[in-house]
Amino acid sequence: MARRRKDAPVELTDRHDLTAGLIDALACPGGKTQAFLRDTEAPGLRVRVTAAGAKSYVFESKLNRQTIRRTIGDVRNWTIEKARAEARRMAVLVDSGTDPRDLERQQRAAKDAETATLTLTVAGVWPRYMAEGKPKRKAAWKPRYVADLNAAASLGGEPKKRGKGKTKPGHLAALMALPLASIDQDTIRDWYAREAKTAPIQAARAVAMFSGFLGWCATKKDLRALVLTGARREELAGLRWADVDFQWQKLTIADKVEATRVIPLTPYMAQLLAGLPRAMLKDGTPNPYIFASSMSASGRLAEPRAPHANVLADAGIPHVSIHGLRRTFSLLGEAAGAPAGAIAQVMGHKPSAIAEGYRPRSIDALRPYLAQIECFILDKAGIAFDPTSASTGGLRLVAAAG
Repeated sequence: MARRRKDAPVELTDRHDLTAGLIDALACPGGKTQAFLRDTEAPGLRVRVTAAGAKSYVFESKLNRQTIRRTIGDVRNWTIEKARAEARRMAVLVDSGTDPRDLERQQRAAKDAETATLTLTVAGVWPRYMAEGKPKRKAAWKPRYVADLNAAASLGGEPKKRGKGKTKPGHLAALMALPLASIDQDTIRDWYAREAKTAPIQAARAVAMFSGFLGWCATKKDLRALVLTGARREELAGLRWADVDFQWQKLTIADKVEATRVIPLTPYMAQLLAGLPRAMLKDGTPNPYIFASSMSASGRLAEPRAPHANVLADAGIPHVSIHGLRRTFSLLGEAAGAPAGAIAQVMGHKPSAIAEGYRPRSIDALRPYLAQIECFILDKAGIAFDPTSASTGGLRLVAAAG
């Protein structure tokens, strides 16, 4: 085949082995707003040229009998090989039934959510809390408590209604300007220590108020990435022996968002579960639940708050709710250096709530991160544990307590 002359027009009806010279010679035919030059190597790769002379790499394919087209980038910024690699990546997505445009919109939404999360302050959420918050089993707060909340969050500096001078900042004022995502136990502890020096009783009440605020945030799907951590109480309470795979080291948990989610079974957790007695039901059959209870009609632990309070009392630990343990897991996971996406996948967050952008990991890819978190927690708790020598052993079958 004769070589194309440099001054000859590029034939757009044929596929071409893209070269820098060919792309440079590409021009949009008269009377058209744009034209496309197809590549012979990468499926779906095109070079688009507009009537104004702008040139860019694009990917084009069909999905569900509809043509989809996605711009890759300007030819001046992308090499041919990089454009081919990107086109091949998009082709794989299309083959799996995924529209690259939808995936990019999801990633962009996740990035926007991350930006909003990092910039959202306590003061930015507080007015919504005042408007929507209320006690459990009651329609609204009492007027006196509303006034106390407003006073605690006040930044001060307003003329006093009685007497001269200006009002002082409330006990929660120092937290108002902080990003909600930055609030952790260290932040609250340091803030409380400062406030308690001058007004210990008021500071303690302010802590209770702020705990209520964080608890309310935990119920809001658009704020849950900031405050939710770990497995939910009911997810673990409903765990069955059939959900534990000691051989392949996996746990299948009933999920609030999806039907179920599967997470790695870490060595220490496996040892704890393997050491639990396996109870029997009244009819003599094995109780399917791990956290069994002969006092519950369902056969499983239904209300763990009383034993939880006993554990706290025995350990001499101040009150922390079961939901607070979820926040602790998240914070310790971050401190252990695990990626935000891995932590969120273990917790069962919705994809849009994950800060780093949702990239689901396989169990084997997730396993080292959860093991990393477990080792970190054990170290902080002063628990000596050698995962290499741990064995799950056999499960013991015992009769349920009367």
